[in-house]
This record gives sequence, C-alpha cells and structure tokens, in this order.
Amino acid sequence: MSIVNITNIRVLNNPTLFTEDYQFEITFECISPLPDDLEWKIIYVGSSESDQYDQVLDCIMVGPVPSGINQFIFQAPAPNPDRIPPSEILDVTVIIITCSYNEQEFVRVGYYVNNEYIEEELRENPPERVVLDKLYRNILADKPRVTRRPIKWQCG
Repeated sequence: MSIVNITNIRVLNNPTLFTEDYQFEITFECISPLPDDLEWKIIYVGSSESDQYDQVLDCIMVGPVPSGINQFIFQAPAPNPDRIPPSEILDVTVIIITCSYNEQEFVRVGYYVNNEYIEEELRENPPERVVLDKLYRNILADKPRVTRRPIKWQCG
C-alpha cells in the first residue's frame, strides 16, 4: 500500500508556446507523516528512439511531509531544443512527472505532448529548420498514463 497517493495533477498553462515553462499543480494525499523528503522530477522525452535525449527539466524536494492533503505548483523550464534531434522536435512526445521516496520511485505520470505550429501555412509547409518562437505544445492533460510501483516506505 502506498503512503502517498496523487489525487490530481492540473496542467496550468496549456496549450502554450514550446519555449514557455511547464507548470503543474500537484495535489497528493499522505496517509502517514513522512520524515524524509519526496523527490519530484519533470522529464521531457526528446526522442522515441533513445533515452539519451531525455532531459530532466527540474527536480525538487518536498518535505518532511505531514499527513493529509498537500498541494504545490511544480514549474520547470522548457527543454533545451539543442538536445533534441531536429527531426523529433515537431511531433508527439511525452512529458513525465515522477515521485520518489528514499531514492525509490513509486509513481510515474506520463502525458503525450503534441508540438506543432498553429499557423496553417507553417503546418502545411514546415520550414526546414524549426521556428521555435512559432512552435506550440499541447499536453493531452485529460489522458495521463500512471504507473505505480511498490516501495519500502519505512527503513529499518
């Protein structure tokens, strides 16, 4: 049984420009106080071919965590486009939020992200080089994929 359960994640700025920060409002319930911090990460998947292009956009520690309902806003910068294969910037990818306790990941929430131009002319005739200030991202916020793993919550 998990001591921490995510009850809601809201994407706060969606859709928006590719270059804008990611903002998630995360609400979770803790059924027993945790003396150590929870480690939260936002990971951008840069390529479907290899995880070498994955980027940890931010990592924060939250804790100690009291029992009850907890909520915070997790903001992270946009991915570095120079670390994404040019052929994969314009396409569907994934953004992942993970949470770990004592270096044990117990939940992973993934969302599909569609990176595209909103201008019809650019969509129909994309330039050879991606124009980042005209590229928008749309997170499919209503269809998260959640993976849970059992962990040891108490040491000793």
